[in-house]
Amino acid sequence: MNIPLSWLKDFIDIDLPLEELARVMTMAGLEVDEVELRGLMGPENDHHGFKFTGLSWPADKFVTAEILEVNQHPDADRLVLCQLNDGTGERTILTGAPNLFPYIGKGRLNPSVKVAYVREGAILYDGHKPGFELTKLKKTKIRGFETNSMVCSEKELGISEEHEGIIIFEADAPVGIPLADYIGDAVFVIDILPNMARNACIKGVAREVAAQLNIPMKKPQRHVKPEGKSIEGMCRIQINEPELNNRFMVGYAEGLKSQPSPAWVQRRLRAAGMRPINSIVDATNYVMLETGQPLHAFDYDTLLKRAGNQPPTIITRRAYQGEKLVTLDNIERDLDENMMLVTDQTGSLSIAGIMGGLESEIVPETTNVLLESAVWNFINIRKTASKLRLSSEAGYRNSRGVHPAIAQEACEQCLALMVEWSGGRVAPGFIDNYAKKVIDPVNRITLQDIQRVLGVEIPLEKAAELLQRLEFECTLENDGNVLKVKTPPHRLDIGEGVIGRADILEEIARLFGYDHIPTTRMEDELPPAYANKMISFEEKLKDVLVSLGLNEIITYRLTSPEREERLLGKPAPAYVRLANPISPERCVMRTNLNVCMMEIIEKNIRLSDHLEFFEVGPVFLPREGQQLPDEAYHLAIGITGKRYSESWDTHNKICMDYFDLKGIIEAVFEGLHVPNISYSPYVCDYLHPGKCAAIYSGEELLGVFGELHPAVRQKYDLLAAPILLLDLDLGKVEPLAERIYKVQSISPFPSILEDIAVVVDETVTADEVLAVIKQAGGKTLKSAELFDIFRSAQLGSGKKSLAYNLVYQSSEKTLTDKDASAIRSKIIKRLEQVLNAKLRS
Repeated sequence: MNIPLSWLKDFIDIDLPLEELARVMTMAGLEVDEVELRGLMGPENDHHGFKFTGLSWPADKFVTAEILEVNQHPDADRLVLCQLNDGTGERTILTGAPNLFPYIGKGRLNPSVKVAYVREGAILYDGHKPGFELTKLKKTKIRGFETNSMVCSEKELGISEEHEGIIIFEADAPVGIPLADYIGDAVFVIDILPNMARNACIKGVAREVAAQLNIPMKKPQRHVKPEGKSIEGMCRIQINEPELNNRFMVGYAEGLKSQPSPAWVQRRLRAAGMRPINSIVDATNYVMLETGQPLHAFDYDTLLKRAGNQPPTIITRRAYQGEKLVTLDNIERDLDENMMLVTDQTGSLSIAGIMGGLESEIVPETTNVLLESAVWNFINIRKTASKLRLSSEAGYRNSRGVHPAIAQEACEQCLALMVEWSGGRVAPGFIDNYAKKVIDPVNRITLQDIQRVLGVEIPLEKAAELLQRLEFECTLENDGNVLKVKTPPHRLDIGEGVIGRADILEEIARLFGYDHIPTTRMEDELPPAYANKMISFEEKLKDVLVSLGLNEIITYRLTSPEREERLLGKPAPAYVRLANPISPERCVMRTNLNVCMMEIIEKNIRLSDHLEFFEVGPVFLPREGQQLPDEAYHLAIGITGKRYSESWDTHNKICMDYFDLKGIIEAVFEGLHVPNISYSPYVCDYLHPGKCAAIYSGEELLGVFGELHPAVRQKYDLLAAPILLLDLDLGKVEPLAERIYKVQSISPFPSILEDIAVVVDETVTADEVLAVIKQAGGKTLKSAELFDIFRSAQLGSGKKSLAYNLVYQSSEKTLTDKDASAIRSKIIKRLEQVLNAKLRS
């Protein structure tokens, strides 16, 4: 939020250096991101680390002046010569400001036109170049006229991007004084954290600064004498959902004239980040920024016309499913039954607490205004704004909570400003429907509470004095041993009971000063530290995967049913849904890591010809009858592209396939020392039916892997290379990993290598053959690997030949050919008995 210093000074008398004021705000919990200088001088040596930007206006270069006469340049249609007085005398300047053209040839002006004047040597922004580029004002000759000074637009002074004309001040502006003294300002850009939402206004920030500095707050009054007929009977208010709208009040002003707001108002609104519109609408925005209470002005004549020239009934209700409303930004919004509306008998008028409707907006012809000051359920407003993707200054404040007590004060002040800036009269009274009153909490604290929570002794009298700075009502009870604290009627963040006492103690700590609370050492022994098995296992797994050349990715744990349906073919049976999602694309917790993996592959597939990714993270599976889901940790692997990256000596175009992924999986289990892993054909909706397998440990299903299904590929923007995916349940794998395992020394005796090829039925898998070979070979058989599969008519229909490399080695002696032949014979015999295999000749 932007806080102009000049506006802040309406409520507190401060004369601190800018960097010191920024420090005070930050210590109060209002984090200052930046200080934008608009004429005021920044610090020469900032020791607090705050960022200062913008332009300073030295007093000898930037002053106020008056234009006394405007004449056409003899040789240029778009230039004028102005007779100007800068307080030191009269001089002639050259300018092309279009808003001076109406004064051409009118002789001596009465009253004169007051402007911002800059002398030679000044550093200012170039008004003719995009962005904000600094330039130095030098003497130059234009169309035969020598000039060394100028009158300025807002852009040239760094006030805004407006450069279509020069700044024209009020008629009573002084002449010849430093410009910084007249309109100079500094804008503090602060972060309003969720627990400080009450300070999303000038008055709230002023209250915090006054409390920190222990200075009184000023309370500027804008009372206007009500005139004309009473507001009674001019409309009726009906609240259908008190839980969502606990207060709705209106005031009335008539005989207004829509016109530009005073220049000082427009400057403040721009400094605060809002665009001036007209004197009526600007009054609502000005009071909202000042008090934190959003307001909305309706054209009363439009409401009368809609109601058939009868007093309208203002209704707050839920929208009907499918109802539509064109908002002030000229966009038609689709509404649903969870959104609150302000309506009349004929239809909707505005989206409650966020933005008004186009039909009842304030137009140049508006003279009579019905002013709304209402309070809404902040959670409902937040959901509505998120669903409609509609942000506004009013929605920002209403979505964080506004106390109903502020409504009347804001309404009174706004009506007074409308009349002051637009003329007209204010009707006596208000129409107020306060359907559900808010009771401000009362809490009690003791000296022991302060000592226990803050670790420092603060007398209750001192605590009361600190809290009263923030407008808490404090009373000592029980012979001064208990402090009764009543929450002020602008705070919604103070609870009751244990939570309320903690809130009060936090306020005491803030004002006492965190830097005044001493640091103390912990007196108790630290509890014993226990290793987290899953975290240790996860770190070891990542080490193995990285050593295999894979890259880790980290994706959002939030997704949507539509995104999951894209891969899985259908949404999950149940999801963990967010009550208040940040966007429709992030509304549920994920149930499958490969959904995120495919999105990453799709985004990166054209950036590299070789992708190997992995992610370790939880999936969230709802448990029936329980509030919290099962957070199962899974491993996802996704690989695609060429088997080898292109280089000067490698031009292999072969792409990675099912067996590349299987090799990675086997290496992972070997690195984790997970024994007795087997693979079996499997059917998975998003994987290729013939290129998909399940991973088992005994009868336990650990995961599935395979190539992406051709039908699913069509839903993604991919290249021709196969996409290989793994989904592994780490919760089931972790208990199987051997943390203590045996190692063997390398045998000093030579090994014997030989090949064996056997003919088996097509239904027999290579894994079954390998298992029999290893069983029969015993401990002397060090390894057996499949290296060839052969089919031919000579073998017969339904037959295949599987060839294996066998390695024999003993750790006790050198094997002879006779030893190797005996092992070979045993293997062949066992294959014949178990699998009906025949040795291929």
